[in-house]
Amino acid sequence: MVTARSSRRRGRRNRDRHGRGLRGPLYPSTLPAASTRAEKFDALVLDALEPIEARWRTELTKLDVAVDDVPEVTPAESGAPEGVLADSGVPLARLVQAGVDRRGQPTRARIVLYRRPLEARAKDSHDLADLVHDVLVEQVASYLGLDPGVIDGES
Repeated sequence: MVTARSSRRRGRRNRDRHGRGLRGPLYPSTLPAASTRAEKFDALVLDALEPIEARWRTELTKLDVAVDDVPEVTPAESGAPEGVLADSGVPLARLVQAGVDRRGQPTRARIVLYRRPLEARAKDSHDLADLVHDVLVEQVASYLGLDPGVIDGES
């Protein structure tokens, strides 16, 4: 009897009950609803960077912009390390200066934005767009050694 029961279960697992097979995605990939939160955030960063890069193109040729989900925080860190823009002790972005990596290869300067802390501080998509723009302006100003108002075009 145990043999018959186990064979019945095996047959049910493999059977497609309604004969429909696998279904496709809910939305076509061309629609905005199909993109993930990370993809939407990446597009938001590119939109915020575009006017800054248009104005400061020659100065920013050796700067990369990256997005991470969350910052790497070690328990030994006290306060914000150099180049980190933080809110209440939580890093929002980090400016990594150009240098040399472990293998002796030169690296480019890089601004890293942390998606989840920025999203947590925004009330809605417009607030997030403003916050990303402000953080990018602060970090580019820090990279170039200028006032953020100059980067944003206010001065």
